[in-house]
Amino acid sequence: MQEVCVQKVTIGAGKPMVLIAGPCVIESRDLVMQIAEHIKRLTDELKIPYIFKSSYTKANRTSIGSFTGLGMQEGLNILQEVKDEFELPVLTDVHTAQEIPVAAETADIIQIPAFLCRQTELLLAAGSSGKIVNIKKGQFTAPWDMKNAADKVSSTGNNNILLTERGTTFGYNNLVVDFRSFMEMRKTGYPVIYDATHSLQKPSASGGVSGGQPEYVKQMSMAAAATGAVDGLFIETHPNTKEALSDAQSMLPMDQLKDLLTAVKKIEMMFYENNNQ
Repeated sequence: MQEVCVQKVTIGAGKPMVLIAGPCVIESRDLVMQIAEHIKRLTDELKIPYIFKSSYTKANRTSIGSFTGLGMQEGLNILQEVKDEFELPVLTDVHTAQEIPVAAETADIIQIPAFLCRQTELLLAAGSSGKIVNIKKGQFTAPWDMKNAADKVSSTGNNNILLTERGTTFGYNNLVVDFRSFMEMRKTGYPVIYDATHSLQKPSASGGVSGGQPEYVKQMSMAAAATGAVDGLFIETHPNTKEALSDAQSMLPMDQLKDLLTAVKKIEMMFYENNNQ
């Protein structure tokens, strides 16, 4: 298993599960700092390695009128402040190859959105940045086909790759998670992340916005952890989901995060104890 390291966090190779969490998109500096501070305090308490995530812009919103972010430079400035203030690695999305050199000046992990996981130019540019590359599995992609996406990144000489499961299209306006995908993607040798909130999304369910089922995030996270084949959880969270400007119906309310992480931690400890008897 490839071991991927960022600052003090090690992902894969039998290390503790990491948490990648934050709001869907940067809405304001104050909100981002509030969320980062809260989750940093919580993960320190639970001894869970933590990577902050948020997008400086969202290029794939359902409606033309949807909020897309504060803009690249302002968003990256806020992410840099999170890094400096809380000493956290940060992850953010990119949508074009041209964005990557600028985003890489701040981001520790460059994320390839699920819809773009086959875009060769984007994957090559991400690999060439030298940063860790998190490739989300497309809703249309078989788990074994993610090896092709990873090979594009590794062809640049960069083997710092993560593969993220975020659900597969199941009819219209619905996703389903095939839990075999964790084991299948692990065959690539790269760490596997489970995106619990997006896998419960209801794409374009209401016409102009996507719905979701965040009430199942805890159970799905526990089930993923129980496979023993997941190296991290990806969770979008917000202190007031009803007022969130993006993915309001799928993000986990932040006050539910501790209960979820505590439950997942217990499952992880069971695996550790069984493997060390």
